[in-house]
Amino acid sequence: MSGLARYLTAAVLVRGADSGASVGLLLLAADRHQSAATGGLLVAALTAPHLVGPWLAVRLDRARDRRRLLALAYLVYGVALTAGALAAGRLPTAAALAAVAVAGACGPLLTGGLSSVLDDLGPGRRGRGWDALTYGLGGTAGPATAAALTALAGPLEAVLALAVAAVAAGALVVTLPVAGRAHPGEAAGLRAGLAVLVRRGPLRRVTLLTVLAAVELGALPVVAVRFGAELHGTAAAGATLTVSYGAGSLLGSAMVTAWPLRGEPEVLATRLFAAMAAATAMSAFAPAYAVAIAGFAALGVLNAMSFTATLSARGTYAPANAQAQVFVTSAGLKVTSAAAGAALAGAASGLGGRALLLAAAAATGLAVVAAWVDGKLAPAFVPTR
Repeated sequence: MSGLARYLTAAVLVRGADSGASVGLLLLAADRHQSAATGGLLVAALTAPHLVGPWLAVRLDRARDRRRLLALAYLVYGVALTAGALAAGRLPTAAALAAVAVAGACGPLLTGGLSSVLDDLGPGRRGRGWDALTYGLGGTAGPATAAALTALAGPLEAVLALAVAAVAAGALVVTLPVAGRAHPGEAAGLRAGLAVLVRRGPLRRVTLLTVLAAVELGALPVVAVRFGAELHGTAAAGATLTVSYGAGSLLGSAMVTAWPLRGEPEVLATRLFAAMAAATAMSAFAPAYAVAIAGFAALGVLNAMSFTATLSARGTYAPANAQAQVFVTSAGLKVTSAAAGAALAGAASGLGGRALLLAAAAATGLAVVAAWVDGKLAPAFVPTR
């Protein structure tokens, strides 16, 4: 198996485990007669620690062998997730939350941390398309696996299987042909690494696009439930919209893998996010349910393409001594922003699906305008590597 094939297999396994764990923990809490609030706390414990990402990224940038650190993180994730699942409903809630939080702290290395080593495998922009596809596959297969295994064997077994998948990904990562660091201490410190995101215009603008547009991405599943019910009269209709969006994301990832994006990554990202804002606004005016399904599928395609453009931008504009910090910090900010989007959409659900979609389009549109204005005010950047 080639290095890229091992990378992609590990990426699907570990990202599937990460996305499926939230579903598995919710099902496990319900199975053990825990309250919905407890299930929510378990999910929050898994996602909130992503904020420690920048500190982990410094360690990854400075590691002589990044494969070992990534593999260790995946092992810890699997063990901690197992401990949290075994403790849920059987030990004090605090014990389960603490164990799940340890797993969550490893989360940034499952996403941006792994993406930061892809360039060492030399796949170019096509590789970024493949990488984006692993996010889509993992995000789809993880929850589906959790639900299927829960039905077949039980929620505990489902979570344990996801934990094993993370550990298996770590075993594959160790074998990747990633170059060692002769002078790992030359990596940028935390403050200097974070400053890269602010001082380098293209990175700043792509990060701005990523963070503000993530508000829409986090809100869409909540909005879909409301919008689907309005158009079709059933709550299940919202799930269909979400499935359509996911299918579109997979299709978009496959498209940019087969036909890699060409051009300046920052320009591509700006244009694709602008298209996504426009498509979201148009979906808000869908006259019929079938049109809304098509609109959500188009949103999924555009999201996958814009995500691939942001991955390419980070790889192009980030300096070699801060690659992990750029990838991990951006991913952590995106997760946090998406969570805020979901919370805001839930709080404002009384406004109705159409109004919420327009608000989501406005958030992404604001990101595009802000990035465009910043680009006019800041000088161009020419990568030095």
